[in-house]
Amino acid sequence: MTAEEIIAQHGPREAMEYDVVVVGGGPAGLATAIHLKQLAAAAQKELSVVVLEKGSEPGAHILSGAIMDPKALTELIPDWKERGAPLTQPVTDDAMVFLGEKSSFRTPNFLLPACLHNHGNYIVSLGSVTRWMAEQAEALGVEIFPGFPAAEVLFNDDGSVKGVATGNMGVGKDGKPGDSFQLGMELHARYTVFAEGARGHLGKQLIARFKLDADSDPQTYGLGIKELWEIDPQRHQPGFVLHTAGWPMDNNTYGGAFLYHFDDNKVALGFITGLDYANPYLSPFEEFQRWKTHPNIRYYLEGDEAKGIKPGKRLGYGARAITAGGLLSLPKTVFPGGALVGCDAGYLNVSRIKGSHAAIKTGMLAAQAAFDAIGEGRQHDELTAYPEAFEKSWLHAELNKARNFKTWFKKGLSVATVMNGIEQFVLRGNVPWTLRRDKPDHLYLKPASECKPIAYPKPDGKLTFDRLSSVFISNTNHEEQQPAHLTLKDASVPVNVNLRTFAGPEARYCPAGVYEFVKNDDNTDRLQINAQNCVHCKTCDIKDPTQNIVWVTPEGGGGPNYAGM
Repeated sequence: MTAEEIIAQHGPREAMEYDVVVVGGGPAGLATAIHLKQLAAAAQKELSVVVLEKGSEPGAHILSGAIMDPKALTELIPDWKERGAPLTQPVTDDAMVFLGEKSSFRTPNFLLPACLHNHGNYIVSLGSVTRWMAEQAEALGVEIFPGFPAAEVLFNDDGSVKGVATGNMGVGKDGKPGDSFQLGMELHARYTVFAEGARGHLGKQLIARFKLDADSDPQTYGLGIKELWEIDPQRHQPGFVLHTAGWPMDNNTYGGAFLYHFDDNKVALGFITGLDYANPYLSPFEEFQRWKTHPNIRYYLEGDEAKGIKPGKRLGYGARAITAGGLLSLPKTVFPGGALVGCDAGYLNVSRIKGSHAAIKTGMLAAQAAFDAIGEGRQHDELTAYPEAFEKSWLHAELNKARNFKTWFKKGLSVATVMNGIEQFVLRGNVPWTLRRDKPDHLYLKPASECKPIAYPKPDGKLTFDRLSSVFISNTNHEEQQPAHLTLKDASVPVNVNLRTFAGPEARYCPAGVYEFVKNDDNTDRLQINAQNCVHCKTCDIKDPTQNIVWVTPEGGGGPNYAGM
């Protein structure tokens, strides 16, 4: 049954009215909700605000390195320290290291540009910060509905955004309502703020519908894969931040890695692969596993029996796409009835490898614009004050300084390192030129016939691992009987085009083993989609060379449940 047929048979859907509906309970969405309530309290006005979160709780789907610049959080909640915000480990030292297969070179700290200095920042679990922000929001009267994904944008007769509808529950694999069926509900608002994170399902639709990206460069993404480890105290350096570039990536592939020392003998380590890579045989997951075998990295993870140092233990795993286009790829962020904030728009500063401060700041700016509009008796129009305020903000100045950072990497690591060094260190971000990009990530993939296969070593189960054991510790789960949320526009394309021309890249770019090509009884090939494994990273939606895969929202509460990530 189609969605329309289900509504016709089981509807109408119940509707709830709010002043502002926020889609997504991450830092951007929660900052929006918190600031709306702060403004209302200061003006002694009533304002109804609801946050929809597709994860089982706020923070369940949040994945980031993360080093957090507290600047925006301090603007939002000045007494965050007194309120027990989980920013407890300040950065104590920075290292930028260029790796060869066995060699390494650490850039002297006095040569590091300002964007790589983290003095005053904190190593955090962004999931924990998000959970804390949700508590602050609820204390102010914000309604938070976890396990309720916004599955559909609702429109008024004039084309403006009316609100959203949550997904149906209890629909079987055949698309028909089952015994536990629950019809989704509608949430109507004067303004709807979309804060879904990178490659937001509804944000993507809104960008296309309102042509919000008509005047911007195509967005470019990276896939961040992360593990959380507990290591021996003798190898632990609380507050130490290590970034690497170079091996195992070749000179023409954008990527980098990090290793951050939390408190409690924990380290977060991760690998970011630019999704504009060309070789379809490349596997971001395998590149990450290989990176851990470098002497500079395995030093922290491997034990040394002779010295009484115990081997580290892997505690968590996850993956998430990040936006990397910066200011030049930023779409128009407002449209009749709503706005895009945080990574749903693409505010992350890739030169600093930070986006949470930008998410919080843009949420606050959108909240101010929405609050003022509602105070004037307006609804469903464009919140033009939001992008205008952004252009005057410290965030715009910060992103403008780094506007060329990612684009330089199309000229290779060596050129990018030199030119970004000149722009950020010599010119201090006052750059008189602008580099443009003209095509999205999926168009960079070359046919397999033009590329060399990559032989990756087998996992040893101690330092390196396979996908399935990794997904297991991400606590990922989906209701088995629901329709697959990874949909194909044309079921013949994966075999006839992707497998034949590009050697089936979906089996390699997915960090969760969702896609695999298997043989039918007659020896023909088919694409098997293991939707149960999906960690909601959105890589397939971004990198599929034919743009045939469309990620849609599964039932609420499904996906990963990250703890401490």
